[in-house]
Amino acid sequence: MQLDVLISFILATATLAVAPGPDIVYVLMQSITNGKSFGIATALGLVTGCLVHTTLVAFGVSAIIKASDALFFIIKLFGAFYLLYLAYNVFKSDANAILSKDSVPQKSWLQLFKQGFIMNVLNPKVSIFFLAFFPGFLFSTTLSTVKQFYILGFVFMAVSFLVFLILAVLAGTISKYITQHKGVGQFLKWMQIIVFTGIAIFILFSEK
Repeated sequence: MQLDVLISFILATATLAVAPGPDIVYVLMQSITNGKSFGIATALGLVTGCLVHTTLVAFGVSAIIKASDALFFIIKLFGAFYLLYLAYNVFKSDANAILSKDSVPQKSWLQLFKQGFIMNVLNPKVSIFFLAFFPGFLFSTTLSTVKQFYILGFVFMAVSFLVFLILAVLAGTISKYITQHKGVGQFLKWMQIIVFTGIAIFILFSEK
């Protein structure tokens, strides 16, 4: 087992989880508007939806890896270029997340969990991201690729939920700090660009 690869995956996931994006803004706003527990419910729904995408990617990509070295190389190229495309989109985006309480309707805990789950499951970009992200972090020569994908999926879910949990608990303080310190958004934006680009390079040079 290559523990350094798994640690790199955890660090990359944590960095991406704290970067500005629709999920993080949605969790923050539900926490600010309805309370911490509602932000946690939203976060639980979002990360639970990752199970569906992990399953799709685990069995689909595993079959490709077993079938052909050439196809796996194509998957790597696709993953690297997709991550570079994401980095470019982040570069063009506004670094300052807009936090407006008036735009967030109040819902029950269960409604927010369901909404977070459905938002994640029905977003094909998550599967595409996992398809680009996971193959470069296979960390064992003894475990099957399906098991490794599921381990990566659960690690991704756990790290993302931990970050969302911290955000939910500290929502008021974080939103106030972001509003008062515009440079934070720029820092997180460039950190995300660097991570996406770094992972793309890592995937290109990763071995099967």
